[in-house]
Amino acid sequence: MKPLRDPERDKALSYARDRRNDYGENDKSSRRNIRRKKRRPHRADRRAARQALSGAENTVVPGLAEDAEERLRRRRPKYAGGRLKWADAALGDWVEQRLRRRAELGVDDAATTERRLDAVRRTRSRGGRS
Repeated sequence: MKPLRDPERDKALSYARDRRNDYGENDKSSRRNIRRKKRRPHRADRRAARQALSGAENTVVPGLAEDAEERLRRRRPKYAGGRLKWADAALGDWVEQRLRRRAELGVDDAATTERRLDAVRRTRSRGGRS
């Protein structure tokens, strides 16, 4: 049986687990663009491998195939599984940043901002980070 849900703990967990795009891009386009950025270097690696091996295809010249394979082994791949984008921010951090920004712009006064920031911090500490 599922444990009873505690709304305060659920909100604290949401602040810790949910993410917001702070990279500066449209969050909808990230779904396409991250995959596209991963595909591009893989495609370039496949193209380079095909070009390196194409000269040795269907030939009887001794050593030509071995030379092509050696050139291919020496070539460093463009994509080695590295990060293409920094991780999105936790919702709690994002909310705090937005509240501070509102205070800097003069949308909210300092007392209101501090009260809201305290509420966010209390909520985040209730559920802990998991």
